[in-house]
Amino acid sequence: MWAVIPAKNFTDAKQRLGGVLNADERTSLFAAMFEDVLSTLVSVPGLDGVLVVTRDPSAIAIAARHDAEILEEPENRGQTAAVQAAAEWLAAKGVDGMIAVPGDVPLVSAAELEQVLAAHGAAPAMTIVPAQDERGSNCIACSPPGLIPFRFGNDSFRPHLQEAADRGVVPKILPLPGLGLDIDRPDDLAELMAAPGETLAQCWLRENRIAERLAAGDSAA
Repeated sequence: MWAVIPAKNFTDAKQRLGGVLNADERTSLFAAMFEDVLSTLVSVPGLDGVLVVTRDPSAIAIAARHDAEILEEPENRGQTAAVQAAAEWLAAKGVDGMIAVPGDVPLVSAAELEQVLAAHGAAPAMTIVPAQDERGSNCIACSPPGLIPFRFGNDSFRPHLQEAADRGVVPKILPLPGLGLDIDRPDDLAELMAAPGETLAQCWLRENRIAERLAAGDSAA
């Protein structure tokens, strides 16, 4: 089983936080979150490898620093296309399973990922971790990697379940708090800052006094 983490251009990330963070701050926060997720993935003993799909120079540098494989994209085509390309790349190499994790779930832990791997059955199989609102898909494990066509987006959870059902696969659903929190809105920032821990993203938010900015209702400079 390999892990896949897609990363679009850091400068385009987290546009929905534009009312709180300026462009440079959004770039810095996403870089921190991406490295939090990547460093966790490479620490999981049950994974055979980690593949980063990106064209962003900073993401490539971070991936190289953590000895992850890199699949360079010619252009940003979105999370769905990136994960689909990763599935095809892995299948061509004979890899029998894939777990896709986004770069904006900085509270993911190695223990949670091990839970996903432990729950995942023999192929054909799909295990999915929904977003807190049960609309998004914050982690999908598939065996084989191309088991389903991916449909990432704001309302991807139930379409992914349907894709599995269409192939006669009963998906395993695991609500997990760390993986379940993806950072898209100011409320997510507040929840991330309130959570215990010293991830790179949490440290960046605290060092830049973003909690005070949220409490005061200040917008990005």
